[in-house]
Amino acid sequence: MEKPTVSTDPVARYASDGYAIFPSVLPSDLMDEAVGHVSWLQARHPDLRPEQLGNSLMADDPFWLRLVSDSRLLDVAGRFVGADIALFASHYIAKPPRNGQQVLWHQDGSYWPLDPMEVVTLWLSLDGADADNGCMRVVPGTQHARLLTYEELEQHPDGDNVLGSGMRPEEVDAARAVDIVLRPGDVSVHHPNVIHGSNANTSPRWRRGLTIRYIPASTRIVTEGTWTSAFMLRGAPVPGVNRYRPLPRFDGARHMPFADAGAWNEKADRLNARYAAHLDAADTA
Repeated sequence: MEKPTVSTDPVARYASDGYAIFPSVLPSDLMDEAVGHVSWLQARHPDLRPEQLGNSLMADDPFWLRLVSDSRLLDVAGRFVGADIALFASHYIAKPPRNGQQVLWHQDGSYWPLDPMEVVTLWLSLDGADADNGCMRVVPGTQHARLLTYEELEQHPDGDNVLGSGMRPEEVDAARAVDIVLRPGDVSVHHPNVIHGSNANTSPRWRRGLTIRYIPASTRIVTEGTWTSAFMLRGAPVPGVNRYRPLPRFDGARHMPFADAGAWNEKADRLNARYAAHLDAADTA
């Protein structure tokens, strides 16, 4: 296994290797809330494995939106997608102790209806990730490889892996992979074409992480209707490109309590007013 490339400039490292690491982006108290959020979601959705807490659960979840719109995360994302930032998708991949599922080798962009494929993924570590508990592994430099279509992937619908599909082993030089070791609050960033995956978690520890997919407002989400996790978060929308969902306000009767819920409601109201002309009319009626 190769060692990660050392670079003092994460943007330069992203350009050369297809990934970068930003240490200590978010504080421990917020990560503790995020760990609690995973538990809250599991209690509400006992039919889902903790690796499958994804986009469809976001639309009425103010803590989730509070987290992905944190200015410190947007500052990182803005270095890769520019000043006008929207959310495309977000997904907790929370691997439980001893039976956390693997993620087969893949390129994220193979799964996404984006035009153009201008998007960056931030991977936020909630409680630490290393080789023992199934951290993400990246093959450096493969962001320059051709992006495979979904139809070119092998299907693995056996329930033992997160995506149900992946690249063929002969298409991946796994010996060159590097482990992305993160502490709570650290963020890794990766390109939609870079080849990556992760091993199963057979350790006695959790490995909880949140993937966040940010796009520039100029990238179109190719879908009928409004995409389930399309939210405008910073800057100016591009007219005619996407419709967005209104940011949900916190309601103690429906939502998980969190420390700055009142401040979040003020922010949600402000942003919803700013982007009103670009919000889905069915959601705002």
